[in-house]
Amino acid sequence: QVQLVESGGGLVQPGGSLRLSCSAYGFILRNYNIGWFRQAPGKEREGVSCTSNSDVYTDYADSVKGRFTMSRDNAKSTMYLQMNSLKPEDTAVYYCAVTFEPGVQDTCNLSPGAFAYWGQGTQVTVSS
Repeated sequence: QVQLVESGGGLVQPGGSLRLSCSAYGFILRNYNIGWFRQAPGKEREGVSCTSNSDVYTDYADSVKGRFTMSRDNAKSTMYLQMNSLKPEDTAVYYCAVTFEPGVQDTCNLSPGAFAYWGQGTQVTVSS
């Protein structure tokens, strides 16, 4: 059974940093495309970043490029989102997600509909 558990959210001042973690259970993480998404109150869920199962391709939303970095540690079955230079508009519930893709993938899709399995979400609040 696929299970994803996020941690690392919290309250941070503008300009600060947070690292989100997502631990994977019940499957082999390296075989999956992985992604981070967020949803602010009253807004639709949006893609933040994704990485292909081969780790050769990573994509970021324009709003976070240069500030956020996504990574994974397959040995620990954990994926990460390092968020720097945080802004109030980054405030949202952040979700990790995975989807199985056969074969070696050299691309990923930032659309929420492209991902099959989701974590429960962790709140990130950027405020002074």
